[in-house]
Amino acid sequence: MRTVCLIFFVIILTLSCDRQKVYEQFITLDHQTWDSPDKLKFNVNISDTASAHNVYIVIRNTGQYEYSNLYLFVTAHSPNGNVTSDTTEIMLADEHGKWLGEGSASVFTLYYPYRQNIRFPFRGIYQFEIEQAMWVKDLEHVSHVGLRIERANNHE
Repeated sequence: MRTVCLIFFVIILTLSCDRQKVYEQFITLDHQTWDSPDKLKFNVNISDTASAHNVYIVIRNTGQYEYSNLYLFVTAHSPNGNVTSDTTEIMLADEHGKWLGEGSASVFTLYYPYRQNIRFPFRGIYQFEIEQAMWVKDLEHVSHVGLRIERANNHE
């Protein structure tokens, strides 16, 4: 009986933790290599323009990734045609070389808070393009890139 209660509690906790999720998708990189001209595209249908949202860029890298950081070009296209571009740096490891993401000795997943408490002004499809901006053409040991959008926990 105790095991059944524990399993039920874990299921409820798992389901309730993701209520805020609006969108989450991962793109798998062939051979764990991200070529510099490759723009990864995420199309997000936004229907809630009243709530604040958090946008996360998700990086999965292996323990063999050669750098402690990752520079990205991020371009967002809104439904009304507005385009915004940004360059951002994600720290994947601390100054001692310890990976900052969750994971094991082989793969680490880091949810980087790209934009917090933003409101999408228009309903419709927003396209996010993410491009690696490192100084190498073939960035190795990055296995997945993802985008997550969730409702912000603002108790307004």
